Amino acid sequence: MKKITKFLTGRMFLITIIFLLQLIFIVEMFITLQEKFIWFYVVSVILSLILVVVLVNKDTNPAYKITWIIPILTLPLFGSFLYLFFAQNRFVKNVRNSMSATTSSFHFLMSNQDNVLEEIGNSDAYLESRYLERYASCPVYRNTKSRYYPLGELYFEDLVEDLRNAKKFIFLEYFIIDEGYVWDKIYEILKEKAKEGVDVRLIYDDFGCMNKVGRDFDRRLIDAGIRFQVFNPIKYVVLPQHNNRNHRKIAVIDGKIGYTGGLNLADEYINKKVRFGHWKDSGVRIEGQAVWSMTVFFLSMWNSLSSDFTPFNEYIPDDFFRENDFMEDSGFVQPFADSPLDQEPVGENLYLNIIYKAKKYVYITTPYLILSSEMLTALTSAAKGGIDVRIITPYIADKIMVFMVTRSFYETLLSAGVKIYEYKPGFIHAKNIVSDDSVAVVSTINVDFRSLYLHFENGVWFYNSPVIEEIKEDFLDTLEVSERKTLSQMKKEWLIVKIARSILRVFAPLL
Repeated sequence: MKKITKFLTGRMFLITIIFLLQLIFIVEMFITLQEKFIWFYVVSVILSLILVVVLVNKDTNPAYKITWIIPILTLPLFGSFLYLFFAQNRFVKNVRNSMSATTSSFHFLMSNQDNVLEEIGNSDAYLESRYLERYASCPVYRNTKSRYYPLGELYFEDLVEDLRNAKKFIFLEYFIIDEGYVWDKIYEILKEKAKEGVDVRLIYDDFGCMNKVGRDFDRRLIDAGIRFQVFNPIKYVVLPQHNNRNHRKIAVIDGKIGYTGGLNLADEYINKKVRFGHWKDSGVRIEGQAVWSMTVFFLSMWNSLSSDFTPFNEYIPDDFFRENDFMEDSGFVQPFADSPLDQEPVGENLYLNIIYKAKKYVYITTPYLILSSEMLTALTSAAKGGIDVRIITPYIADKIMVFMVTRSFYETLLSAGVKIYEYKPGFIHAKNIVSDDSVAVVSTINVDFRSLYLHFENGVWFYNSPVIEEIKEDFLDTLEVSERKTLSQMKKEWLIVKIARSILRVFAPLL
C-alpha cells in the first residue's frame, strides 16, 4: 500500500497522466480534421509518403526505419507527427556547441602527449583503439592501473573509501540515484567534503531519478554545498529530447581515480534491497593518466548543462605529465564516451569490431538483448565460423516486455550456434564483453537500441591488461550458476507467446 501511495503521489504518475491527455487530444484532433476535411487527409497521405521515402534513404538502422514506417503509413499525419517529434535527436544548439568546444579543447591538450596508440603491436587491437581515438575523440593510455569488480558490494566499498580520501574535487554522474543506504552514505561524505572545501559536483538524469528522490532533493544538495546539474528535466509538456537520457555512470576523485560500469547509486546494486533476486553487476576502477578522459567526459556534460563554462584544464593533476608518478599495469586503457548527438554509434561499432575480429571466443553479459540487424549478423556469423560465442542475460526480468523481446532473438542465435545462458539467481546488470584473453570492455552500454542509439553512455576498453583475465573468470564463474537455453526449449514454447514476442520485436527500437 505504501508503494502504491508513493507512486500515486509522485511525479511519474502525474506526468504519465498529462502525457496521455496530450496524446488523446492530438489523436482526436487529427481524426476530426481528417473526417471533416478531405484535403487534410490527402495532404496527410502525401506527407506520409514523402516522409517514408526520406526515411528509407536515411543512413540509419533498418529496424529503426521499419518501426517508424508502420505508424507513418497506418496513421498518416499522426504517425508522421510522432516520428518528427520523437525520433529526432533535437538537442538545443547551445548544448551541441558546448560539447563540441570541450572536445576541441581536449584534442588540443592531448596533442602535447606522446601518441600511445602507435605502441599497440596487435593490428586488430590497434584498429579498435584507433577507431575510438578518431571517431570518439578518446585517446588510449598506458600509465594507468585498473581494478575489476565482479559485484556491486565490492565496488561500493572502495568507492566510499576513495570519496572519503578526496582532497580537491569529486565529480559524480549517474543515471539513477535512489534514496536509501547507498545514497545516504555517499551524501554524508559529499556533505562533509564540501564543508572541507572540496569541489563537489553531481549530474543526475531526471528521468532515471523520477520517483526515487524526494521533492526536496535539489534543496538538500544546495544546503550541503553540492553543486549539481539535472540532465533533461522532465516537463509537463513532452519534448523530443525526453527520448534521450544520460545513462552514464562516472565517478572521478581528484582527477586520479575513476569509476564506471553498470552500477547506479541505489540499494539493489549492492543487494541491500532485493528486487529481482540477486543483483549481479560489475564495475571498474582506474587510477592514473586514463582518468583524465573521464574528467573530460564529466566536465563536457557539465558545461553542456550549465550556463557557466568550466575551464576543465584547471582540473588536470599537477603530475599528469610525470609518468613515474602514476601506477602502471602492463596493458592499454582507453575510456570512451558515446553520444546520440552525432551519427556515430560508437558503442555498437566497438562491439562489432571485437566480434568480427575474434579468433577464439566472445563472451557478453547484458541485461537486455535487443539486437540490430548488424549485431545479429555479427553474432551469428561469428558462431557459424567456429567462434565460441556466449551470452548471459537475466533469468528474472525487471521489464517484462523488454524481456520478451530479448527472448525473441534466442531461436535465431541458438540456431547459428550461439550459446545463451540466463543468470538463475536473479538479474544480471553487468555490461561486459571479453574476447580472446586480450580485449575487454566494461561499460554502461546495454545491447539494445536505446543504449546504442539514443542514450549518452560511457565505458573503458582494455587491451592486454590484467583485468581482462578477471573479467573472463567472472564470466565463467557466472556460467556455473546460469541456466543454458536450448533450441528445443525455445521451439516448444507456446505459440501465443511467440506471436506476442514477434509483435513486440517490431517495436523493439522504441523499447
